[in-house]
Amino acid sequence: MADHDPLLVTREGPVVRATMNRPERRNALSTAMGAAWDALLAELAADATARVLVIGGAGGHFCAGLDLTEVASDETPEQKLARQTVRNRRTGQRFADISALPQVVIAAVEGSCHAGGLGFACAADIAVATATARFAAPEVRRGLVPAQILPWLARRAGRTAVTRLVLEAGVIDAAEAARIGLMHQVVVDATALERQVQATIAAVLEGAPRALAETKGLLAALGPIAPEGYAEAGAAAFARTASSAEATEGIAAFKAKRKPNWVG
Repeated sequence: MADHDPLLVTREGPVVRATMNRPERRNALSTAMGAAWDALLAELAADATARVLVIGGAGGHFCAGLDLTEVASDETPEQKLARQTVRNRRTGQRFADISALPQVVIAAVEGSCHAGGLGFACAADIAVATATARFAAPEVRRGLVPAQILPWLARRAGRTAVTRLVLEAGVIDAAEAARIGLMHQVVVDATALERQVQATIAAVLEGAPRALAETKGLLAALGPIAPEGYAEAGAAAFARTASSAEATEGIAAFKAKRKPNWVG
């Protein structure tokens, strides 16, 4: 299926909704979707009339992370290394751009919130999930590394909880995600999720626009999301692993729904 509308953007007054729209791939992040995100974020950064951005996903899922079909390729190792370095660098900047928006950003999470999906959810200011949502940072099971999502996970849930999440790389439920701090709130279903999103929007709109933007600036001034140089080191680490034999085997095993050859 072609990425004809990989990111659906709608607006109602000061509220903008961005819905990741690749339901057949659980809204996995493709190159086309990334480009659509970048265009929207550039627009919102300069838009003084938009006050809230709601991030969601189509088809009952939030985002399953990077589309692994775009990691595997017939390129030479050198070509793959260069391409993945650029892509991962851009991924990290995209999360930073979401966090830096003057608008209040709300993540409305259903279904799969995996890998890069966690980056979107944790770069948002407020995150609410349905009880059936599932969360994972499975990169190491694919022969990859969670390079650019790590700082956002650690900021939201703390280094100790995130260490276990990314090293065990298993799936956790919404209750556990809330317990460790990844989500601010869990609600029973999609209807309740929309109701809570509307309540959060209403609460945010009670605040003065300039004061809200300045408050977000003060939160950012409390400290950088990661040490200087981390983004580049993360991009390089992802590129090295993405162009490795481990990633080739890990992605093939994932597609075949089998264990990779390093297990047992």
